[in-house]
This record gives sequence, C-alpha cells and structure tokens, in this order.
Amino acid sequence: MELDHVGGTYGGNRKPTPFICLVMKMLQIQPDKEIVVEFIKNEDYKYVRVLGAFYLRLTGTDIDVYRYLEPLYNDYRKLRQKLADGHFSLTHVDEVIDELLTKDYSCDIALPRIKKRLTIEAIGALEPRKSALEDDFEEEEEKDEDDQPMDIDVGGHEKDYYRGQSPSRERGRDRDRDRKRDSHRHRDRDREYERDYEYDRRDRDRDRDRDRYRGRDERDYGRDSDRRDRDRGGRRRSRSRSVSRDRDRERDREDRRQRQAREDSASPLRREDEKPKKKKEKKKDDGTDHPDPEIAEANRIRASLGMKPLKL
Repeated sequence: MELDHVGGTYGGNRKPTPFICLVMKMLQIQPDKEIVVEFIKNEDYKYVRVLGAFYLRLTGTDIDVYRYLEPLYNDYRKLRQKLADGHFSLTHVDEVIDELLTKDYSCDIALPRIKKRLTIEAIGALEPRKSALEDDFEEEEEKDEDDQPMDIDVGGHEKDYYRGQSPSRERGRDRDRDRKRDSHRHRDRDREYERDYEYDRRDRDRDRDRDRYRGRDERDYGRDSDRRDRDRGGRRRSRSRSVSRDRDRERDREDRRQRQAREDSASPLRREDEKPKKKKEKKKDDGTDHPDPEIAEANRIRASLGMKPLKL
C-alpha cells in the first residue's frame, strides 16, 4: 500500500523499482487466486489494483485475464510511471490494463501469450464484451429519436408503423448496433496487435538468426584455428621426429665408420705379429731333427751350448 509509482528497471545498472520487487515477492509467495482477485477489486489503493492485475496477467489463465482485467478499463485514475532513465511520466490505470492485454512487454518483462478474445468467444468460454457506456448510448439515442419529428409524407400507414414500434425493440436494435460497433473496434485492435506481434516476431527471428550465424562463424573460426594448431603441432612433431631419426642414422654411421677404422688400423699389426712368429719358427729349425742321429745329437749339444747347428 506504500507504492507510489509503477515501473520495471531504471538507471545504468538497471535497478528494479519497488513495484517489480513486489511482483517478484508475490511470485515467490504464490498467493491464492481469491487474494489476487481482492487486490484487483480494491478501489482504495490504485497501485495495489495494478499490482494484482500485473500478477494475474503473469500467472492467470486466458479466461481469468479477460474476465478480471477488462472491467478495469473503466478506471481512469492517474498513475506515476518510472521510465528507464529514472524520470517519471503520467499514465492511467486503463492505459496500463490495455498494455497488459495487447502488448508483449510491460515493465521490462515479457508477458505470456494469451489467446484472442474472439477465439475465446467462439468456443463459448466468454460472453461478448459489454461496454460500460452502452446504457448511456441507449439513452442518448432514445432522446434523439424522441426529439426527431414524426411527420413522414409517405402515407399514414408508414407513420403508424414507425410510431407503433415498441421501445424495447428499439433498444434491442440499438444494443445490437452498439455490440457490432464494439466488436469492430475490438477486431481492429486485434488486427493492430497481430501486426505489431508479427513485426516483433520478425525482429526477434532476425536477431536470433544473426546471433546464430555469428556464433556459427565464431565456432567455425575456432575449429579452423584449432585444426591449424593441431596441424602445426603435428608438423612440428613430425619434423622433430625426422630430425631425431636423421641424428640417429648419422650417429650409427659414424659409429660404424669408427669401428671400421679401428679394425683397419689393427689388421696390419696383426699381420706383422704373425710374420715374426713364422720366422721364429724357421729359426727354431736348429738341425735337431736331422735324419742322421749323430748329426742331430751334435746339433742338440751345440744348441745347448749356444752354437750354430751343423750344416750338412
């Protein structure tokens, strides 16, 4: 009851108004439908009435929304509305109710979709809307008909016919005419609502497509960059592996060359070692194996004395 204005968020940091904070609190508490209806029927506090209407628009069914919010079209009291820049503007209760019934957004909140009133009337869930000014229109038209002269020069029979019509039939005809006028007015309003909704839907679809394509391009770019990084890393790894294999081959080739060089350098020494052995073996032939036993014995004696063997 301490509310003194309506609104959504305002300022650069989008600070919520007390009205939208109370709406959030009601969504947390989830009061019964009877309590919300009492809020709407409260005529002493206009902001409480608007609060109940806003909550019912968010949570109520289509039939309840039309049944309890349309009578508020007759409330013309002034309201203070806080704009997005923090300034206040003047509005009325019936304007807020019309925004709740015909717009997609109110107080920076997306409203749930509701069916058209003509559709609900077609299934018999709602009666045709009756204007509060219908009785006044009937009285004014009756007064105008009474003031009009009844002297028609087409004959007494036609005068008697027009003069003899009952007031109840005239009121019925006027009521039908007013109902048709109201239905046309609501039909025009529904057409405007459908056109605005179609424009908003196209804008939302365009923005959604733009965001989807932008996200797809970013994902493709990221995927390509990841693939390039993987390819670059694979090439770097393959290059490093090939370099390591080349180094291993060079090292093996160098080891084989050194081993072959060592073998080549060691083979002449081995030949020189073998040659003196053969010479020594020849030198060991000191005549002791001579076929003549006497000469062989003499050679053994000479060999023991260090003398040369006999050459015979």
